[in-house]
Amino acid sequence: MNKNLLKAFLIASLCFATFADAQFRNRDRMDRLESIDEQKFSWGFYLNGVVYDYHLVLDPRYGTDLNKSLVTSKGTAGFGAGLIAKIKLNSNFDLRIEPGLQFVEREITFDTQSNDLYSAGSLTNLPFTPLILTDKDKVRNIKSTLLDIPVMIEIHGDRWYNSRPYAAAGVNYIVNLQSNSSSNDDNQQQVFRSTTQNFAWSAEMGIQLYFKRFKLTPGVRGTFFMNNEVVADNVNTPPYWTAALSTAQSRAIMFVLKFE
Repeated sequence: MNKNLLKAFLIASLCFATFADAQFRNRDRMDRLESIDEQKFSWGFYLNGVVYDYHLVLDPRYGTDLNKSLVTSKGTAGFGAGLIAKIKLNSNFDLRIEPGLQFVEREITFDTQSNDLYSAGSLTNLPFTPLILTDKDKVRNIKSTLLDIPVMIEIHGDRWYNSRPYAAAGVNYIVNLQSNSSSNDDNQQQVFRSTTQNFAWSAEMGIQLYFKRFKLTPGVRGTFFMNNEVVADNVNTPPYWTAALSTAQSRAIMFVLKFE
């Protein structure tokens, strides 16, 4: 995780903890927004910081050299925002739909020059003329705009003055608006292609804080893609790139602030 982002998350968490302690420990303080959790339907919005990365499973032939991994992934910090729609199921469970946009970037490095030894062709690749891989060939900076639609079941404890802990889990439908999946170009032209439509699961936990006019919820969410996102290079492309990958699945850690 980006060190500066991690520091910012820790500082924000400390500030929230200190503020919450000051606001909610007073036993004489009146409960706020007592009716908000009794509403059948409610709405809000959220802002978030996020770190996306790939979980890679490498092809044993093209993705490894003895015990060395030839392909690596590195995540960087991104951000997002979205809307919240809540349906109250009962006193302890809510159904939440939280569509949003995530703006993320990842980096994959293909250190696969050793695959020159397959230039004569094999059962899984056509013969090719070896290329001298430059940094431009090896490194892919993959920018993604993700339309993320999670549907989650939330379970929460009882209110303690003006706070309430919660946990949630559910599934996501995620559309990668910059997938390049329909492009005729591939990695030989510096174009990394991935799937447009994806499915994931998410788990989240945090604390709900009640103020005079709104409810603020800081939380941490993990999202893990379930499908393989790799779109294979064209058949006549040398096995330096997607041939080295069996699967690539996104995973993310998100710090979210919800306002309801």
